[in-house]
Amino acid sequence: MIEGPDRLQRLWTPYRMSYVRGEESEPQVGDELPLAEGADPACPFCRIAAGGAQSELVVHRGETCFVVLNLYPYNPGHLMVVPHRHVADYTELTEPETSEVAALTQQALRAIRQVSQPHGFNVGLNLGGVAGGSLSQHLHQHVVPRWSGDANFMTVLGQTKTLPQLLEDTRDLLAAAWSDS
Repeated sequence: MIEGPDRLQRLWTPYRMSYVRGEESEPQVGDELPLAEGADPACPFCRIAAGGAQSELVVHRGETCFVVLNLYPYNPGHLMVVPHRHVADYTELTEPETSEVAALTQQALRAIRQVSQPHGFNVGLNLGGVAGGSLSQHLHQHVVPRWSGDANFMTVLGQTKTLPQLLEDTRDLLAAAWSDS
């Protein structure tokens, strides 16, 4: 944080500008991606699965699922385990998808522990919009590292979450740890 002439501290979060401008929310006309059968071209997870926008944040690609950094993380290293297939409900997963979601979640925990040594984790699914799922049409499991005091005065009073590392740097560290274990 840098203190300015007005004695206010600034948090620089340049990666958020595309969100503020609304630049990544919809696919551009003419952006033809090799979407899987049943995929939704408006779904960010389907576009990531096909190699579109934000696919550079993918940490690992499995046979039926992939692991990607959350573009708007709750904490540094916030990963999501996502089936390639556009499916909304956990009960709609095939057995191989269910197994791979579980296995990749375990591997995500190992990789984050190796890179960041968190004190704990939140792991879970938000099924449906009323459950907090902002992208509820495409199932995804969150793996959020937690540290004592990570919901401090900045978050509570300043409504600001500090992230000490660029997403691309976090992705590189986690991908390296993923291949190590």
